[in-house]
Amino acid sequence: MLLLFVWVSFHLVSRVSTAQSMTAWDVAALRFAGAFLTVLPIVLWRGPPRIAPGRALAVLAFAGFGFPLAAFAGYQLAPAAHGATVMAAGLPVGTALLGLAFGLTRMSGRRALSLCVVVAGSVLLASATSGAWEGAWKGDLLFLGAVLSWSVYTVMVQRWRLAALDTMLAIGLAAAPAYLPLWWFALPSTIEQAPAAAIAFQTVFQGAFAAVLAGLLYTKAVTLIGPGPTTMIGAVVPALSALAAWPLLGEALPPLGLLAVLLVSAGMVLGVAGSGRVDPPDPRT
Repeated sequence: MLLLFVWVSFHLVSRVSTAQSMTAWDVAALRFAGAFLTVLPIVLWRGPPRIAPGRALAVLAFAGFGFPLAAFAGYQLAPAAHGATVMAAGLPVGTALLGLAFGLTRMSGRRALSLCVVVAGSVLLASATSGAWEGAWKGDLLFLGAVLSWSVYTVMVQRWRLAALDTMLAIGLAAAPAYLPLWWFALPSTIEQAPAAAIAFQTVFQGAFAAVLAGLLYTKAVTLIGPGPTTMIGAVVPALSALAAWPLLGEALPPLGLLAVLLVSAGMVLGVAGSGRVDPPDPRT
């Protein structure tokens, strides 16, 4: 339930940042800074993360940078319901296809049907809202890039049997030193126009909750129950995000758009019981 709450909140809070005089680069900087401040005391107490350098670089590229940068950029162009639907729907599809490619997942008939329903709902959403938000399709493409990055990370967790805490410590410790100097000197920023309260809130939520806590819970779930059931946990994320975005952000969906969101959620619920798993290979191989 906690993971579900953070997932829904992530879509709403990330979309809110567009009204707080922040660029996508600014929100990413606050996420990395917040995550660094969160993990630093743990690292000082526990010691450095126990993860091979090559694997640490890989998860940093896809989970640390790829996912949030693409997602935050997408929310500059598309509403919360789009992000929640595309990412929540795309995650089980992308993970299943990658899992099949690497021999880590079996595809049952029920699971295949659920993924088809999810894809159909996503296409219907894009069609139903194509004229409501100009340029939203560009945001949707960025959301697809974000979810592809997270799908690759999910397969890495399963294939390498990555320890959740060590993985999150590695990402949180390395992302800020690598990104913040580049952001400060080279990337577009309007953060000086943002209210101090908004900066503090985004730093705490994006860093401590969305990056570290949600990442820790998600990674642990993948290692315990497999990527199929874990990615399907977000079955109600599109519906909850769309309903919450209506009063909180003023982003009302047309009736056909709401139907599309419900169709995506129904497809994901259908797939929860149809997930197959093959034990990952030994991490030493």
